[in-house]
Formats: sequence, structure tokens, C-alpha cells
Amino acid sequence: MWVKFMDVPDGYAASTWWELFNTEAVSIRIVPPLEVGAMSDPRELWVPDGKTHVAREVMNKI
Repeated sequence: MWVKFMDVPDGYAASTWWELFNTEAVSIRIVPPLEVGAMSDPRELWVPDGKTHVAREVMNKI
């Protein structure tokens, strides 16, 4: 199951966060996907339910 982790203002920010979390081996889903809508549309980042603590640790590192 996936849970909402954070809101981002646009697709560019979502892409940046995706790269950071991917580097740290944390899977994320961008909702709606980057292929849907304009890059200026707000997005949500979702993480697996059991990985929210890992995602928070990544956020604390930066």
C-alpha cells in the first residue's frame, strides 16, 4: 500500500525529489504522473507504507 508523503508545487520539483529518493533507494510514485498534464501542475509524492520513516530520514539529511 502506498501513502501520500508530500505535495510539491510542480512537475519539475517532483522530478528532482524523484531523483533524490531514487538515489537513496526509496521508491516513490508521482501523482499524477509527469506524462499527464503540464509540468507546471502540482503533484503529490507517494511512498510505500513501510518506507515513510526512510523517506523522512532522507529529508533530514538535506
